[in-house]
Amino acid sequence: MNLNKIRINGIPAIIWGDPSDKMIIAAHGSHSSKIDDCIWVLADEAVRQGYQVLSFDLPQHGERVYETDFIMPDECVRELAVMDAYARKHARKISLFGCSMGAYFELLAFSDADIDRVWFLSPVTDMERIIQNLMRYCGVDEEQFRQRVTVHNELETLYFPYYEYVRSHPITRWPHKTYILRGEKDTLCEYSYVKSFSGRFGCELTEQSGGEHWFHTEEQLAFFRLWIRKRLSQD
Repeated sequence: MNLNKIRINGIPAIIWGDPSDKMIIAAHGSHSSKIDDCIWVLADEAVRQGYQVLSFDLPQHGERVYETDFIMPDECVRELAVMDAYARKHARKISLFGCSMGAYFELLAFSDADIDRVWFLSPVTDMERIIQNLMRYCGVDEEQFRQRVTVHNELETLYFPYYEYVRSHPITRWPHKTYILRGEKDTLCEYSYVKSFSGRFGCELTEQSGGEHWFHTEEQLAFFRLWIRKRLSQD
């Protein structure tokens, strides 16, 4: 498979596959990068079916781990717009792949865009819920959070301006044909919330029995490969 490392407006990115009129913009999850295992699998299967894949490092990830500013959603939305502009100069049909928080940023960025189809793996469909769960884990209420601004813990640092942004930007529109895969034992993105999102926006939802939030084992990645292979070919 042809793999071309480039920079788009200074952002490290990879173009997977040969030129095509179909391109998938792939957004990785937290503590990951543009070469995450699931993106390798996606690219391998998508290129076989005539797609190019564009993946890139979100702030503080991959080749950008040296960056120190706290990641805000609007910054990631702006960077996805940069990727979208690049993709539309090189392909006619644009699709999306998002894993975990990468899916959430795509929900913010592409609700009104012309998107052919979407594949989400372990997507964060309700970021407010996740932050509130972390607040309970840290033993802080909203007023304490507001006063402290930043709450450190061993899972994920909480930042009050981020929480305010999430609450003021609810996901109310998602008109794109979307396929979702989650693990049965995903405790981060709870089943009821992902199911509710799927029901509201007419998404196909698949669960892997015994699967977790992070698809990383040989068995989990094999399941993901078969799942994405089938859905890449669906009209």
